[in-house]
Amino acid sequence: MTVPQLAYFWGEDAFSIELAAEEFAKELASEAGQPLDVWRATAGGEDSADAVAEPGGSAARRQKLLAQIDQRTSTGTLFGAGTVVIVRQPGPLIRESASREQLLKSIDSIAPGNAIAFVDLIASGGKGPTQAGALRDEIAVRKGRVGEFPAPSRERMEGWVTNRAKQLGATLGPGAARLLAERVGAFVRENDVDRRRQTEMANAELEKLALYRPDTPITPQDVEVLVGEAVPGSTWAFLDSVGSRRPAEASALISRLLAEATPMPILITQIHRRLRELIVIREHIDAGTKPPDIVREMKLQPFRAQKLAEQARTWSADELDDALTDLYELDLLSKGIASDGSPHSLSDDRSELALVAWLGEHVGRAGGGTRPTDSGRSSEVGTRR
Repeated sequence: MTVPQLAYFWGEDAFSIELAAEEFAKELASEAGQPLDVWRATAGGEDSADAVAEPGGSAARRQKLLAQIDQRTSTGTLFGAGTVVIVRQPGPLIRESASREQLLKSIDSIAPGNAIAFVDLIASGGKGPTQAGALRDEIAVRKGRVGEFPAPSRERMEGWVTNRAKQLGATLGPGAARLLAERVGAFVRENDVDRRRQTEMANAELEKLALYRPDTPITPQDVEVLVGEAVPGSTWAFLDSVGSRRPAEASALISRLLAEATPMPILITQIHRRLRELIVIREHIDAGTKPPDIVREMKLQPFRAQKLAEQARTWSADELDDALTDLYELDLLSKGIASDGSPHSLSDDRSELALVAWLGEHVGRAGGGTRPTDSGRSSEVGTRR
C-alpha cells in the first residue's frame, strides 16, 4: 500500500483540515479500486482540544468511542470496501494513559484496507496540536501522513480565494477575489479575530458564485449582490484602525457600523475609552516607563499593552489631546447640545457626518507620532522614539 493507513491533520484552518481528510479517503479508495466506507466521530470540543462533550459520562463515552474505532478498523473485509475512520478533536482520547494506550493499540492493529485519520482543529491562537503534539508524533513515527494547515492571514486570503476558485472551475474577474476575501472578514486587522472558519465561508460563497456564473467570469458586482458581509469583531477592528491611524480602513468600518444601526453614543464612548488609553500609554512611553511597569500600572495583559503601545506611537501627546477635545464636542452635538451649552438641532445624519469628519481630521493626520514598522508591530512596548 503506497497510501499510508494513518493520517493526522491539524491547524487553525477548519476547511483545509477537513478537505485533507476527504482527499486522504479518496486516495485510499482510488488505490483500492472501489469506494470506501467513511465513518466519522468527534471526541472533543472545538475550542479546546481536551474538551469532553458529555460531562459526567466522559470516561464511558471515551471507552465507547475507542471500542467503535477498534471494531471498525481491526478487522479486514473479504468482500466489499474497507473503512476509513475520521476522528475529530482527538484530544480526550489521549489525555489519560489508559485510553491513550488503547488508542495506540488500535492504531497498530489496523487491518489491510482500513485507515484512521485524525482531524485536530486547534483553538484560535493555539501554539500546537492537542496534548503537545503527542498523537501527531505517534502518527509520524509510524510513517503516517501528517499535515499542518494554518489559517490564511489577511495577506494570503486573496490568493487562497483565487486558487480555490480555479479548483472549482470558476473564473474570477478583476477585484472579485479581494472583495470576497473582504466580505468574509479576512482584512480585519484585529489580532484576536477567530479566522479558523473564514476559508470555510469563502468556499461556500465560491460554490454559490460558481453556480451563478458557470460560463462567465465572476465580477465584483456579483460578489456584492450574492455575498453577505461577515466581518468579525467590527467594533474592535474600527477602534484599532482609529488607534493605528488607518483612515481608509476606519472610514470603511464606521460606514459598516452605522449601516448596522450601531448607536452613536456607544461609538463615541468606545472611541473616548480608546483615546484615554492611548493618552496614558503615550505618557508612559514619553516618560520611559518600562514595559512590565506599564502592564502592572494599567492592569493590562502584556499582549494588549503592546498593541496599545504600538498605536500610541503613531500619535503625539498634543494630537491625542486635540482628538479628545473635538470628540467631546462631537458627543455634545450628537445629544443636541452646542459647544457653549445652548440647545442645538438634533440630527442623526449631521452627527454621522461629523463623526466621519472627525476621523478625517484626526485619524488621517500624521504628526508627532512615529509610524509602526512595515509589519505593523514594534519590537518592545516601552521603546522610546
